Amino acid sequence: MIFAEKVHDAGFEIPKTLEKLREYLQAALEVEHLTIPVYMTGMYTIRPGTNRTAYYAIRSVLLEEMLHMTLAANLLNAVGGKPQVEHPNFVKEYPVKLPLSSEKLPMIGLRHFSEEALRTFLTIETPRSISTGVRESSGWTSIGQFYEAIRQGLVNLVKEKGEHEVFKGTPDLQVGPEDFYNSGGEVFAVKDLESAQTAIRVISEQGEGVHDSIWDSDDQIFGEERQLAHYFRFNEIYTGRCYSPYDSPKRPPSGPLVDVSWNDAYPINGDSKVADYKEHQATSAVYDKAVEFNTVYATLLSCLHQAFNGQSRTMGLAVPTMLELRDRAEQLYRNPHPDPELAEKGCFASATFEITAKDLEQARERVDRLVDAAHLENDEPIDLSGITAESREQFA
Repeated sequence: MIFAEKVHDAGFEIPKTLEKLREYLQAALEVEHLTIPVYMTGMYTIRPGTNRTAYYAIRSVLLEEMLHMTLAANLLNAVGGKPQVEHPNFVKEYPVKLPLSSEKLPMIGLRHFSEEALRTFLTIETPRSISTGVRESSGWTSIGQFYEAIRQGLVNLVKEKGEHEVFKGTPDLQVGPEDFYNSGGEVFAVKDLESAQTAIRVISEQGEGVHDSIWDSDDQIFGEERQLAHYFRFNEIYTGRCYSPYDSPKRPPSGPLVDVSWNDAYPINGDSKVADYKEHQATSAVYDKAVEFNTVYATLLSCLHQAFNGQSRTMGLAVPTMLELRDRAEQLYRNPHPDPELAEKGCFASATFEITAKDLEQARERVDRLVDAAHLENDEPIDLSGITAESREQFA
């Protein structure tokens, strides 16, 4: 499998071969994943009991990014690819350039809940109607534009080769609704051009809205309540004002005020690394807490990798693992930064999301134990008490 940094060197265009299409869909998996630590950091750094509207808005987007990852994996499996999540090259060091994005787009980093963080969120989710809208050889300028290139590549390849030659992946590798938790849309199997285009539509329209509107298409596709697309949920936080039903994408929201308190956050140094914490291990427990957090994050990636590669029931571990991440974050972010100079400036400790090959190897072993504890190897109901007991033993 070629990861995105290799693909980027060839320039950005509509994929013309099945091999190139698979490379772009692997890059799509990477794009969706790279947003998750960014949004997690913004959410975890909100002080408990404050900015509740902002917290739940970020959380809702975060859960939908997990849906997008799953649909991207289904797309890749449908065309005969092999999703790679449990691999050191899948995990990038922040700040990072989003795969295949234009040189005009900035690097994205880990920042605490702040106006700067929200500007990063808005950059990631910018709709085509607000961005330049022009495909450049150096890369895409909006995620919707990236997926439109993938969609056009799919359509062209089906015309050239026929649907059966393009969608020849193993159906058993698809993650279905029975495997996935419901949160803003639903996962579904991708088996042909129609379902592939629907998957791309869900990903794009949840992020940037339907056509020239501020709304996603969950009401049209899933029969769920219509809600704001990601960009506009974030813009309500950034501007401190809600959208009204008839507001348009290019105009600021005109509805009621949103209670946002930028001071109610734990300031962090988003460029901190585990190695920095280790230097102060003798005087602070932050190093151990940061390592534990990254261990659990590696477990989440291993759960997803196995779910995307033939063990779809492993997806049942994703939610409890994310809840464990939340708990580990609460233990970590409330500590002053172990570097006295940064602590003096008011900085707190933060997760680094650094994953090594050794972390992933240990995560695979842990997931195997969780699969046994939760009875995922058969058709019995998932036993979350078994997962909890295993987690306590892991970090006792």
